[in-house]
Amino acid sequence: MASNEATKKADPARTPQRGSVTPTPPRATPPARPAPKRVGPFEFLAQVRDEGRKVTWPTRKETTVTTIMVFIMVVAASVFFTLVDQALRYLVTLILGVGA
Repeated sequence: MASNEATKKADPARTPQRGSVTPTPPRATPPARPAPKRVGPFEFLAQVRDEGRKVTWPTRKETTVTTIMVFIMVVAASVFFTLVDQALRYLVTLILGVGA
């Protein structure tokens, strides 16, 4: 017998739910956070200045070494991608025979 929506609803042999019979418990709601205290612009700037003092700033030598390493990695990546691009161009030209 072919099954369609009408026979699915009328078929008593079918179970109404598939999978586990027990429903999943609802999620626990997280506790409500209190609203943050609003501060004026001068208090905000004072807090920003205090947070800036907590930052561990790099030395001039650390900044220079990091900058040089970034430039070296940029050059290495550009050389790598240039070589890969040229190899793929050669293979496509070899396979398709176009662009020569």
